[in-house]
Amino acid sequence: MVQYEIKVTGRVQGVGFRYYALQKAKEFGLNGWVKNTVDRGVLILVQGDETEIETFIDYLRIGPTRSRVNKISKYKMEVLSDFDNFSVKY
Repeated sequence: MVQYEIKVTGRVQGVGFRYYALQKAKEFGLNGWVKNTVDRGVLILVQGDETEIETFIDYLRIGPTRSRVNKISKYKMEVLSDFDNFSVKY
C-alpha cells in the first residue's frame, strides 16, 4: 500500500468534483479523503495500490462534466496510519 497527497487546480469547486473523486476512489478500492481548499482547489489524501491510484489520477484529469482540471500535483508520502474508507471532508 502507498499513500499520495494530490492537489488539483482549475475549475474544480462547485462542479461536483469531490463527489466524483469519492465515486472513483470507491470504484478502485481506495481509502482516504477529499476536501476543497481556500485557493479554490481540491486536496486529496489517498491510500491503496499504486496501479489503482494511477488509474484514479487519470480519471481525476477528466473530472466531472462541468469541471476543468488545469494541474494535478502528487506527492508520495509515508503511510503513518490506515484509513478504512474514503470520505468528503468539509
